[in-house]
Amino acid sequence: MAGLVVGVVALPLSMALAIAVQAPPQHGLYTAIVAGFLTALLGGSRCQVAGPTAAFVPILFPIVAKYGLGGLLVAGVMGGGILVSMGLLRLGKLIEFIPHPVTTGFTAGIATVIATLQFKDLFGLAMAKSPEHFFERIHEMWISRGTGSTWELGIGLLTLAILILFPRATKKIPAPLVALPVAAVAAWLVMSQVPNVHLNTITSRFNGIPQAPPRLILPWSAGGVDGQPFRLDFNMIQALLPGAFAIAMLGAIESLLSAVVADGMARTKHDPDAELLAQGISNLVCPFFGGIPATGAIARTATNIRSGAKSPVAAMVHAVTILAAILVLAPLIGFLPMSALAALLMLVAWNMSEARHFVHIVKVAPRNDVAILLVCFGLTVATDMVISVTTGIVLAALLFMRRMALLTKAKLHQGAHPAIPRSIPDGVFIYDIAGPLFFGAAQKAMATLSVIADKALVVILRMDQVPDMDATGLVALESALERLEHHRCLTVIVGLQRQPRRLLRSGNVKARFSHLRIRPDLHTALLTAEEHLSAATGSRGSSTRIRLRPPPPPKPA
Repeated sequence: MAGLVVGVVALPLSMALAIAVQAPPQHGLYTAIVAGFLTALLGGSRCQVAGPTAAFVPILFPIVAKYGLGGLLVAGVMGGGILVSMGLLRLGKLIEFIPHPVTTGFTAGIATVIATLQFKDLFGLAMAKSPEHFFERIHEMWISRGTGSTWELGIGLLTLAILILFPRATKKIPAPLVALPVAAVAAWLVMSQVPNVHLNTITSRFNGIPQAPPRLILPWSAGGVDGQPFRLDFNMIQALLPGAFAIAMLGAIESLLSAVVADGMARTKHDPDAELLAQGISNLVCPFFGGIPATGAIARTATNIRSGAKSPVAAMVHAVTILAAILVLAPLIGFLPMSALAALLMLVAWNMSEARHFVHIVKVAPRNDVAILLVCFGLTVATDMVISVTTGIVLAALLFMRRMALLTKAKLHQGAHPAIPRSIPDGVFIYDIAGPLFFGAAQKAMATLSVIADKALVVILRMDQVPDMDATGLVALESALERLEHHRCLTVIVGLQRQPRRLLRSGNVKARFSHLRIRPDLHTALLTAEEHLSAATGSRGSSTRIRLRPPPPPKPA
């Protein structure tokens, strides 16, 4: 039953999403059938439902506009290959490291692009061309504003009203199952009763939907732009590679986000690497049956679980339901108005944008996160998702490094130290470092040692609060040790943790510096400093001796 419900919901959505990328509607249905079945069969999530999704629209629309349907199918095969590689390399966990402002920003940007793409059919505009870039598309719509149809807009608004209001009355019946038939009947009445009024339907624009199951084809045989043959060669593969990479990245992100949502609703646990592998295989196979790129669909997955899905069988039934609808209802599906499908996608775009959540982040998040959010949103709208996500991740990484560098603190003590009961002699400096010693903070932390090198006799470097050190931190430490060595200053490193100790051992640091000592604690380090000062002054037991309390006895286990 869950599969039947999701199949009914996915049927119009699959067609609408294919139309949104300028592909015939049956290709969206073929995607839901093939990818929906294979992902359920092979995937790592028990209740995931895969198929064409709205998030792909801004990526696929420019590919179709530039290279035709053949280019879209070949890019889908390439994207599937990248996804399979990601699954085999076990990169599923890495998706968790994409910051929330990045995903929220590009998701809201994608929703904005999807909504603007629907204006053409919602208003019935007769546009001379469909530019692939956002602002050019808005300009072309403005130029074509006089070609709109009030009847098209009326059918679209009627559909939108039913989609919004019907779930408030009952949620037992999917709203599209009511809204779209009502829109089809309303369009038929208008065209039969009002003279000289013609409304765009699936049949009038695409000559209907073939009443047959998907058949095996070669993706590159689907044709190029304006009916021209598609030529597959190395240059074409190179040109399609950025789009294929975008398909793979977005497919991975959305499918794993959908799987996380499914885990939360169904109390299950998904395997991210198996899910990536299943999505990759589905996208590799799907174009050979005329299907466009697919990924996990969050809304359909949630509907699947709410309808009682407990296993992947429900998603397989969803695919079989769509296949049965093609074989039985194809002639009736052709009566659906284009403006009604546009209204359905407008609602999908609104739900996808999570506008309230977007505004909430802008209000309460730190200024750096808000900047990343707005940059990702703007770049997604103005350019594409690849540039947006890449820029967002780089900005987030840089800001993270800046925050981590601020967390690393260093303080120099001379004459007295909180951990020592009495004063320490002249010439002895204790330098405390707390926090990771990595490339964002290493140079700043080590700079002080170079400043005091010419006036210090002993430097005690406390690193018991340094959990991690990278290669840059090691180089910065070695540079400081060289400066101290040059001035014949004894350096005592105290309290090395496991990772920094292993790194110093690998670098053979202790053997390279004759004036370097490594001690386990501050008490032992101060005794070493005392011995060095006594040897340097030739007066053991002089006034430079430091009186220390004995170290506390170890606590019982």
